[in-house]
Formats: sequence, structure tokens, C-alpha cells
Amino acid sequence: MSAPTQRPPKVTEREARQVAEAARQQDWHKPSFAKELFLGRFRLDLIHPHPLPADEDVRRGEAFLAKLRTFCETRVDGARIEREARIPDETVTGLKELGALGMKIDPKYGGLGLTQLYYNRALALVGSVSPALGALLSAHQSIGVPQPLKLFGTQEQKDAFLPRLARSDISAFLLTEPDVGSDPARLATTAVPDGDDYVLDGVKLWTTNGVVADLLVVMARVPASDGHRGGITAFVVEGDSPGITVEHRNAFMGLRGLENGVTRFHQVRVPAANRIGPEGSGLKIALTTLNTGRLSLPAACAGAGKWCLKISREWAAEREQWGKPVAHHEAVGTKISFIAATAFALEAVVDLASQMADEDRNDIRIEAALAKLYGSEMSWRMADELVQIRGGRGYETADSLAARGERAVPAEQLLRDLRINRIFEGSTEIMHLLIAREAVDAHLAVAGDIIDPDKAFADKAKAGARAGGFYARWLPKLVAGQGQLPGAYAEFGELATHLRYVERTSRKLARSTFYAMSRWQGKMELKQAFLGRIVDIGAELFAMSAACVRAELLRTTGEHGREAQQLADAFCRQARLRVAELFGRLWSNTDDLDRKVVDGVLAGKYTWLEEGILDPSDDGPWIADTPHGPSDHPNVHRKIP
Repeated sequence: MSAPTQRPPKVTEREARQVAEAARQQDWHKPSFAKELFLGRFRLDLIHPHPLPADEDVRRGEAFLAKLRTFCETRVDGARIEREARIPDETVTGLKELGALGMKIDPKYGGLGLTQLYYNRALALVGSVSPALGALLSAHQSIGVPQPLKLFGTQEQKDAFLPRLARSDISAFLLTEPDVGSDPARLATTAVPDGDDYVLDGVKLWTTNGVVADLLVVMARVPASDGHRGGITAFVVEGDSPGITVEHRNAFMGLRGLENGVTRFHQVRVPAANRIGPEGSGLKIALTTLNTGRLSLPAACAGAGKWCLKISREWAAEREQWGKPVAHHEAVGTKISFIAATAFALEAVVDLASQMADEDRNDIRIEAALAKLYGSEMSWRMADELVQIRGGRGYETADSLAARGERAVPAEQLLRDLRINRIFEGSTEIMHLLIAREAVDAHLAVAGDIIDPDKAFADKAKAGARAGGFYARWLPKLVAGQGQLPGAYAEFGELATHLRYVERTSRKLARSTFYAMSRWQGKMELKQAFLGRIVDIGAELFAMSAACVRAELLRTTGEHGREAQQLADAFCRQARLRVAELFGRLWSNTDDLDRKVVDGVLAGKYTWLEEGILDPSDDGPWIADTPHGPSDHPNVHRKIP
């Protein structure tokens, strides 16, 4: 049989939003610290005392980290990976032998069964040597085949695939298409039922690990028909199946060793037994997988922050200007303080969220998203500051530095490598919207029908009654709280003032959100700049809370307690300045003017401003035309033995 050539379906903005909304995990069965924070309720009891791993988990985790550290020191050449833009096969083979492909897979399937906490620490360690190698391991286990199988796979699927994934097979996750990014309603890849199989046709873009993957998890649209509800569906697909062609290995400004490609499916037969979950559940599976999978990216960011601190400390003490080390000049010292304080906070956020994921007592979908958002943004700033501290040497490549006899410090490479994290697994802009949607979920649950233009008057009236009761109980609680009591949180010592600030500010944040919803109602979803600032404030408050709780843990365990409190204090004071600026920009900004300028740009009113330059781009299409059909490219897929 043959599948029809198909372009991305035309959908309206409302239809696209409905698809995304249907894929959301909509129920809240467990408490969420971050969700409560956005509602003006500072539930410190959900994160303090800081949760700790079990002794056996620590033993197994530390034992593996010791082996992994030795492997990274002796068998991983990050400079070679950067220079050759490829991870050597022997390096990947060594990781397989070490069991690194199965860090999160249950031991009964041949994996190591590490906790999320130690898995993330392993990724931070590997990523500090080679971010591309860390990305390979993360894409394989965090969003690749193992995680959706763990959450949604049948026992037969787990028995068939997890042992392979734990020891030998690399996996990849294929959702994005050339003309489909964060708008999955337009997904064009099809999976047409045919007897006991599905027949896949389509093209997937930016398939991390796709060039070397043995097993793929593929999102494709099943057409509705008799006996088939249809919808976007997830499948496990063998990477060497007939009809699969990796047409191109993509090259990027950073992560040069990343095995990322363009993958074409033409009449690829996939057994129905390889379908994950029911038809139409693919996006829900993808989003649920990402709830925890997103923690791997901020783990790498936290590791990068530690390296930024190490290099800035060593360099700023060595380099002298005007008679003293540059670290003692305030202009440089403030940058070092920012790097040190933020490195402490990022590790606090990742470890707290990871341990919460391991305990499974809380719903951490917002915490994980905040960790991804905050980690990617702040680590980029830290790397940028490191390059500035290093000056011209920060802009110079490691190979060039070594060639003229200086220490090969890859600061510029780190900046390039980290840049993708603000786009990977949900761009900063998408994360703002995703988190904002979850943050206002309680409001929409009681008042959503009021602002829904498709709801009847009777439904709006019922919603009005529900909303009246909810806000009558909720709003008075935003007036006063523990943050106004001088002795609150006294067990945290000098950090108590910051926790009182978080409590007060969470109520202020909730009031601001309520005022905005009252003001804009149904148009609130269009106020993306406003929502982004709301989320950024919440991210700062979450990071402050994590930093204080971690500092208190270190104080009570006697491990660098005084130093940890100083770092937490510095971070919180820096964060409070950022929060004050964000609050100021909630209501005093250029958003309306910006929209007018954008309209003018798109209408061509300012093309005169572009005069006097030449555009070195070629005249190719902005988005490649990728109709379904057989490939006319050589297959660049390669299997790592």
C-alpha cells in the first residue's frame, strides 16, 4: 500500500491550543511546592527538611560516579570531540561497557537503577568533560525510548527493549519536523494502520542521536478510521528498519559532537505491538516523559556553572592588572560573586527537584520546568561572564591557546555549547507559556468558562458562582502571612529574612496574577511578555527557597555550613534585585509600543534602516520542502559496534 503525500495540516490558533491543552496532564493528585508558590502559599514544609536519598541509593550512586570519573579522566578526550566534531566509537563503547546507557533502567532489565539524583550528577560529570557526550546520554535516557517505556510501556515491550537499551542500543526521540516545532497540532508524519502493522511516512528534523540510534520513539499521526480513534501516537521503531533514511547529519555552533540528523520514513512498517499506549496518547506521553526528563538539562547546566567558578577563581587570582589580581578589582569581583552564588543555587535547585522526583511524594512538573528554564538562562549568563573575565583569552579557542603555550581553557566553546539549552526541550519562550499555564490552572479550573467564548451563558453563570466562592476564600489569605512576622523561620538564622521575603513576595505575585486576569480576562493568554515576567519571578523565588534549604542542610550536617550560608545569602540578595526589576516591568514596560514596532517591521515600514549592508545568506527557502516519499539521499546512519 502507499501513503499519500501530506503537508502539515492547516490548523487555527484555537485548534492548536486545544491540541496542546488535551495533551496536558490535567489532574493534580499530589502537592506541588511551585504550584502553591504561584498561588501565594509558601509551603516550606514540602521541601524542608531537605529530602535525602536512602543509604543504599547513595552507596550505589557513589560507586558508579567513582568509576565514571575514572573513565572520563582516562578515556574521554573532550578536545578531540570538539576538534573532530564526532564522539569516537570507542568512547561510546566504553560507556556501554560501564553500564552508562542503563543508569536509570531497573536492574532487572540489566540497568544500574540509579536514582534521579545520581543520574543527574553523572550527567553533570560527563558534561563537564564533553557536553556533546552528556547530551548523547541524556537524549538516550531522559527523552529517548527507556523513559516512555518505563511510564507507559507494556510488560512485553519492557522485556523486549529495556535490556537492549541498558547495555547496547542507543535511542532517540523523534517529534520535531521541518515545519513543526512547538505546535504539534500540525504534525505531518503519518502512521496508517495496515493489518497488524502501521506504515510510517514522514520526515523528522533535529533528531538528537538519530544518526547513531538503534531504537527510536517516533510521534506520528494515525488517521481516524473504523476501529481506530486516531490522533498523534507514539511508536518504538527499529533504527535500521527498511524505509528509514538518515538523510543528513546536522552541524551546529556548539555541541559539535552531537549525532543529530534529518530522518525520513518511507513506507516503514512498524508492528502494532510497538505502539506505546493507545492511539492519540502520543503527546501526553511525550509531555509526561518530559516532566522528569527535563531535569537532565539543568543538571548539565549546574555542572557548567561549577566549571565556570573553578576557571574564574584560578584565572582571576593569577592574572594581575594595575598591581593586583583582577579578582580584587570590583568590576571583576562582582562577576565572580555572581558566578559563585548562582553555581550554588543551580545545584540546590537540581538536587532538590531530583530528590523530590525520587521520593515521588510531590508533583514536580512545574519544579522540573522551572529548573530547566532557570538553569539554561543562568548558566548562559555565567559562561558569558566567564568569557568576559578571561578577556581576549575567553574569546580565543582552546586549541589556539595551547598552540601558543597557554592553558587550553575552552571558555568560548562552553558559551557555544550552552546556547542550545535555551532552545532544547522547550525554548525559554515556550517554557514561559507552559509554566504560566500550570501556574494559573487553579484560576482556570474555577473561572475558565467565564472567559471561554464558546461557553453558553448558563455555563458562564455556573462558573461565576464557583469563582465567587473560590476567590472569597483565597483572596483574604493573600493579605498577611508568616513573612510579616519578624521571628518566622528563625531556625534558618540569617537566611530567615530571605524566606520571609519569599513568603511575602509569593503573595504579591499571586495578587499580581489575579489583577492581570481580572484586567485582561480572555486576552491574558496573549500577554506573553507579562506572563514571562510572572514565571521569571516564580523561578527566582523557587531558586531562593532551594538555596536556603540546601544551606540549612549543609549547616546541620557540618559540611561547609558557614560557607553555604554565605553563598545562599549572596544569591538571595542578588535574586531580590532581579525580582524587584521584574515586578517593576510588570506594569511599566514597552509591550504595547513593541507590538506597534513589530507591526511596522512586518509591514516593511523600516526597510530603509536595512540599507547599507549585504546579506551573505543564499536564496534558498526558509523551510525546506519535505514531501512524503522515498529518499534520494545516501543513508548516513551508522551503528556504533
